[in-house]
Amino acid sequence: MDSSTSGNTGSNSKMASSSFSGRAIADGKSEFRKKKPKPDNRDESELLTVPDGWKEPAFSKEDNPRGLLEESSFATLFPKYREAYLKECWPLVQKALNEHHISATLDLIEGSMTVCTTKKTFDPYIIIRARDLIKLLARSVSFEQAVRILQDDVACDIIKIGSLVRNKERFVKRRQRLIGPKGSTLKALELLTNCYIMVQGNTVSVIGPFSGLKETLMIKRELAKDSELRSQSWERFLPQFKHKNVNKRKEPKKKTVKKEYTPFPPPQPESQIDKELASGEYFLKASQKKRQKMEAIKAKQAEALSKRQEERNKAFIPPKEKPVVKPKEASTENKIDVAAIKEKVKKAKNKKLGALSAEEVKLKLEADEKKKKKK
Repeated sequence: MDSSTSGNTGSNSKMASSSFSGRAIADGKSEFRKKKPKPDNRDESELLTVPDGWKEPAFSKEDNPRGLLEESSFATLFPKYREAYLKECWPLVQKALNEHHISATLDLIEGSMTVCTTKKTFDPYIIIRARDLIKLLARSVSFEQAVRILQDDVACDIIKIGSLVRNKERFVKRRQRLIGPKGSTLKALELLTNCYIMVQGNTVSVIGPFSGLKETLMIKRELAKDSELRSQSWERFLPQFKHKNVNKRKEPKKKTVKKEYTPFPPPQPESQIDKELASGEYFLKASQKKRQKMEAIKAKQAEALSKRQEERNKAFIPPKEKPVVKPKEASTENKIDVAAIKEKVKKAKNKKLGALSAEEVKLKLEADEKKKKKK
């Protein structure tokens, strides 16, 4: 009796514990289901937007007091025309990076810039910002604008536009359209996005806030204000341009005119026998055919001989002489009066150079006599 009772009590205790545990699990599940938050009916775009005025706390040395485990470094090449500018502003670059415990080296022989972490570096993401800094400097961005990338609320993007169009002339025209007349289009984009935009060569460098890097059109900003249009596609509002090839293709010298399409096959070309039947040569004897061939050959030889003889005779043909122009007789009106010229020469000989005439001499003598009388 004792053993049976003890067995029953053990089995009863196990059943009780199992039932209790089952109830506890069921109660826990029901509580978890009750505590599970209900999904919000708000739009996903509203959940993803950052509230105005919110700033992420700055990363300090207290967040990572032990520093980094390994050293990281990045290098980038720069074109030769940027060498003079980088040489001047490199002390400022080193000073800005030393504040974040990043070492920077400029190699003018290889034409490269290198940034590297040190033992004092505590921010693991600052090396990425330093890499973006040297990339922007290599893409002709000024130091004053490029150094902004070291701030937490500033991002950058280097967009490659060289591979978008194959034709070089078309690429240059589209790049100029992006800049606009006197940089007006580029300035408008900067005002809309609150970003600094630099177009250089085959790339476009953009520096600014994260939201500004995404917004590039005025219509996008206007449509974003309407809550109904946030979740819709905006492609219908964008302008659609037809492709026009401005440069005319050079026309070939030899134009091939396509024949009209006909479903019937072309006529079969005549064979040599058909040609001989049409001309009657087929019915001639071999001796007659041979004689015709010889006559045709002799006729060709005679034509060639006559042409050759004409070319030879051209050398013996005298050139046409110009007609002799007889000198025109001097007109009587334009005849020179020789006698009048002789008289003028005689007068000039008699008269001394600078001497007075006879009348002037008389007048002068009379004037002298009057002066004497008055005295």
